[in-house]
Amino acid sequence: MKTRKLLLKAVDIEKMAGERKVHFLNSNAVRVNKSLGDAIGLNHIGVHVIYVEPGKDTTEYHKHHYEEECVYVLSGTGTLVIEGETYQFEKGDFVGFPRNTAAHGIVNNGDETLICLVMGQRLQQDVSDYPNKGKRLYRNSGDWNLVDMQHISDPRK
Repeated sequence: MKTRKLLLKAVDIEKMAGERKVHFLNSNAVRVNKSLGDAIGLNHIGVHVIYVEPGKDTTEYHKHHYEEECVYVLSGTGTLVIEGETYQFEKGDFVGFPRNTAAHGIVNNGDETLICLVMGQRLQQDVSDYPNKGKRLYRNSGDWNLVDMQHISDPRK
């Protein structure tokens, strides 16, 4: 095995082309994403460095039912929203979301690029709620099904 392929040096990461991503439910959630995990072949955990310009969101406010995720701020500042409560979020801060705990989102309200290390599970199945949009996403082995939460019912009731 060529072990060097498992190592990304800082110079390698700096040279990586970032991918511009816009969230499918939030056109203000624009970020440049460098997938460190993909670069070395990780399949079950996503590891990304993201770059978010001032005034932009990192993603749509959401909650995962099965996947865990976390964010560490490398530079810049933002506002972290957890279950409607807001917190200043800045260099050196870390937040983690065990599965099915809290809806969350981050906005860059600073005057410089917010740079974060984002990590999360990559399960074959997950359910994500988007409370501000009234939507639920069912993800199953590559298929995505987005539904209005008002149409979800429990057949046992």
